[in-house]
Amino acid sequence: MGLAAQKSSIAKSTEFVLDTGLVAIVRGNFPSQKLIEIGDALLASPVLVMEITLNTTGALAGITLLRERYGDKMLVGAGTVRTAAQFQDAVAAGAQFTVSPNLDIATVEASLAADILHLPGVFTPTEAQQAYVAGCKLVKLFPSDVVGPRYLKAIRAPLDDIKFIPTGGITPDNVGEYIRAGAAAVGLGGALVTGPDQPADDLIKRARAIRAAWKEAKEA
Repeated sequence: MGLAAQKSSIAKSTEFVLDTGLVAIVRGNFPSQKLIEIGDALLASPVLVMEITLNTTGALAGITLLRERYGDKMLVGAGTVRTAAQFQDAVAAGAQFTVSPNLDIATVEASLAADILHLPGVFTPTEAQQAYVAGCKLVKLFPSDVVGPRYLKAIRAPLDDIKFIPTGGITPDNVGEYIRAGAAAVGLGGALVTGPDQPADDLIKRARAIRAAWKEAKEA
């Protein structure tokens, strides 16, 4: 068996997230048909990583539905996964990755055992280091909007072997600042998916604006 065939699911998902750079976060009361509309709009944009938070109505059924619809075209995961039990439920529903607002070591251990990418939420250098030692090389910086790109740059200086995905308050106007501060990718919440009544063309417009700003900053 060659090295490529031996690549873990965590490694593959990590590469996909880093290559795509944008993680769309869906949280709220969304009927299943609306989740499909959101997924189709994100696919067209393209924003190819989609996170359904577990405090979204019908989250687990929605994850299963989206996984069946998109196959390998998109990476579909679960967010707000705060415990190992929630992690197991998310994976059983088909989640290809999980995200948490917190650092829970039992969840990290479960994800490593299952070979599923888990992005724990961290805010301090201590939490980031604890996540790294536990086995997470890619972490979610949350909430990033209360500290901004300068904090990301500062925390990365001594922790430059950890990749951070700032989440919270990311917009087309500031995504470039986060990239220049060293963001490996960004999590996009209400600035992208505004709610159940959002028209698909508005979502596509927002996604493409953020995608264009991301690309411009990366190529600068």
